[in-house]
Amino acid sequence: MSARSNILNKLRAGLAGATPRPDDFDERLVTEPWQYPPEERIARLQNLMEAVQTEVHSVRGEDWPETVAGLLARRNLNNLLYAPETGHGTQLGDYWRSTEQAIELLAYDRPVEDWKDTLFWSVDASITGTVGGIAATGSLVLWPDRHEPRLMSLLPPLHIALLRASQIEDNLYTMMQRHNWSSGLPTNALLISGPSKTADIEQVLAYGAHGPKELVVLVIEDE
Repeated sequence: MSARSNILNKLRAGLAGATPRPDDFDERLVTEPWQYPPEERIARLQNLMEAVQTEVHSVRGEDWPETVAGLLARRNLNNLLYAPETGHGTQLGDYWRSTEQAIELLAYDRPVEDWKDTLFWSVDASITGTVGGIAATGSLVLWPDRHEPRLMSLLPPLHIALLRASQIEDNLYTMMQRHNWSSGLPTNALLISGPSKTADIEQVLAYGAHGPKELVVLVIEDE
């Protein structure tokens, strides 16, 4: 019998004859202080994110690829990492081809081992989707998967995130309820409020030490 099995058997034996405590959790304690009228959620999220050096833009659903192209051009960037197998990746690729953009699209379509040097040192920017936002804390919620691995939002100096206005929740609890986290958590959930920053060295705030130096959020208005 493995050590793991021994530990689990001892835990089960210790519960024999025990009576579970009643679940007296009061969800009002984590929701009522952090509820907002729907029309105020975007403004609150934007104010909190901009306070920590995040750039936020509101765009119409059909216009966001053009906004992305403009953001990259103004920064004189050469390439953009994207996930071609996602819905927004397909939309971006179609726009790029139809408008003959000079900025190169780099597809994340291979294992990291196959192009580690390029991924770590030659990518200027990346774009990912989100599963929503949290108004109470000014945060994005990302669920990395095989199409959009965590490295996409971690490595490039500029991270562009797409957020649907209708997917902004009041607080973390309502986000968990909406996506039914109790039935199955994602392997890796990311809560992002701004670009990477640290003040460990000489107590001077520096951006980009442990992740993107810039974070741009495009809040996509619902059609």
